[in-house]
Amino acid sequence: MKYSVKRKIAVAFIGVMTVALLGVAILNYAFLGTYYTYQKVDTLKQAWNVLDRLNIQDSDDVPMSFTQFCATNNLKVLIVNSYLNDKLYANTIDSEVMQIRLAGILLGMEGRNTTVLERVEKEDCSYEIQNFHETQMNLDYLQLVGRMSNRTYCMVQCPIDSITDAAAISNQFYTYVGIVAIILGAVVIWLVTSRIVRPIKELTEISKRMAALDFDARYVSGGEDEIGELGNNFNKMSDKLELAISELKTANMELQKDIEKKTQVDEMRREFLSNVTHELKTPLALIQGYAEGLKDNVNEDQESRDFYCDVIVDEASKMNEMVKKLLNLNQLEFGNDQVTMERFDLAEVIRGVLQSSAILIEQKEAKVVFNQQEPVMVWGDEFKVEEVITNYLTNALNHLDYDRIIEIDCKTENGVVATSVFNTGDPIPEEDIDKIWIKFYKVDKARTREYGGSGIGLSIVKAIMDSMNQKCGADNYENGVAFWFTLEQSQ
Repeated sequence: MKYSVKRKIAVAFIGVMTVALLGVAILNYAFLGTYYTYQKVDTLKQAWNVLDRLNIQDSDDVPMSFTQFCATNNLKVLIVNSYLNDKLYANTIDSEVMQIRLAGILLGMEGRNTTVLERVEKEDCSYEIQNFHETQMNLDYLQLVGRMSNRTYCMVQCPIDSITDAAAISNQFYTYVGIVAIILGAVVIWLVTSRIVRPIKELTEISKRMAALDFDARYVSGGEDEIGELGNNFNKMSDKLELAISELKTANMELQKDIEKKTQVDEMRREFLSNVTHELKTPLALIQGYAEGLKDNVNEDQESRDFYCDVIVDEASKMNEMVKKLLNLNQLEFGNDQVTMERFDLAEVIRGVLQSSAILIEQKEAKVVFNQQEPVMVWGDEFKVEEVITNYLTNALNHLDYDRIIEIDCKTENGVVATSVFNTGDPIPEEDIDKIWIKFYKVDKARTREYGGSGIGLSIVKAIMDSMNQKCGADNYENGVAFWFTLEQSQ
């Protein structure tokens, strides 16, 4: 706190006050007496002008206002005739002494005791303003001696001692007042600077907390001045910094997710290649083996050769189907497959898929429930929606168990038609339910291999729904799984 703002302001203020008061004191000591003298000279002139204008011949000619003027300014006035032997007016008891002194001055007998400060000569009158030293009483006077327009003479005196005493008293008073003013000023400025510095200290503490990334710090002292505005700006800056850091953290998390996603994509790419290789390896091996058997005439009977040929054709068909699905999925994912939005009856499409899959449904001994009788008009690509329903139905038939029930339902809400395909069976493990849309991902690889699945069907569904900006998903139930997708309702 040695170099605190409060101490600097207080020291500067006290220093300025001290210098100012010292300057006033010096000016008082040096020039106050002279200033008073000039003021009294001006007062003497005013008295002369009044007396010359009044043309006084006796005391009755003197108005009360002039008497009060003389009393206020401590002026002694004497007026005598042109022969200096008759007193016309006097306002002091020592008028006889003044009359003798006036005669002595006019006759030039008081030259050594008199100093002329100013002399004025006019056509019909004249006067001198003098410093006069009275030797008997050792007193100094400031006096005006002159001849007025009516040929009378006057003397107006003002004791100089009173001027000197007044200046000394004034200087002493200013000194005391200055000391008290400095002390009181120091106390006041200390209190004022404490009030000013308090919010600055608060802002300093807030800045430290903000530097430590603590953005809960707030300026609470308020105020409409510059410091209050600075505090409000601190609060705004704190909010913006907190928001910026929050956004940076969010961006960092997103970047981390993107890095992880890229890693996953790379991993999926490697897994994709591995899966394609694995999926093609088995049928290729079978085709190669049975073809070599035919070539080497392993079995000469017609029935065995037909069996070999059937295996080759079946495995080639599976490979062909998988390649078609991969090409279809690739076109969907890269936007190369054009989407044709049209208005169609979804219920009619579902009935068509069920009709074309009747033989497979019968083979699986499935009970399919679809009770929608009214048309369900929607917007979408009818061919692709049919493919989605086919994939869902095929998936349901391949995972059918227990009561062997498949239930298809269409529900409309807020202009959206949600279609679900439910089948009884084992639920999908929760850790796998978000992964089933990934290419070649298989929850039960043994069962998938059993019915010849490639793990591409649900990926195609996801790509189709994304191409139409719609949603799809899967929900687990106690007795089975429901796969669903949404379409925009058409009025």
